[in-house]
Amino acid sequence: MRFFAIILLLLFFIACNQHSGDVQKLQSKIDSLEKRLAETYKPGLGEFMSGIQIHHAKLWFAGQNQNWPLANFEIHEIQEALDDVQKFCSDREETRSIGMINGPVDSLTGAIQQKDLRLFSSRYALLTQACNNCHLETKHKFNIVTIPSSTPVVNQDFRPLK
Repeated sequence: MRFFAIILLLLFFIACNQHSGDVQKLQSKIDSLEKRLAETYKPGLGEFMSGIQIHHAKLWFAGQNQNWPLANFEIHEIQEALDDVQKFCSDREETRSIGMINGPVDSLTGAIQQKDLRLFSSRYALLTQACNNCHLETKHKFNIVTIPSSTPVVNQDFRPLK
């Protein structure tokens, strides 16, 4: 009986040591993944805003040319970038003010869906003003957004397909 008790005790210790090895392997894997995650590239707020600026300008020319599919694409790119700002730059105080842009984006989206140039132009102006209001609120008043006077890219035709 004593012999069986000793064997049982040995098996118990072996099982405990095996579990400890698994835990160490898992912890090593977690540490490795955390290190890789910490070193992963994460765009900054300025990079997102520069992308939004390009889409904002392209949106203007798409709308002025009544290229509604392109205008729809550009407004969704702006919304996607704003969502990414909140996701990837949540540690930045400025992201708390992003919500003020949502109403004008939704309003402009409606004008695009209605394919109404006059409505598009007025709602685009409201979006532009909302951008500037956000910049004022976040102490970036030096960054003034305007309705573009020339295309931001020279290699794109903003006219609708025929």
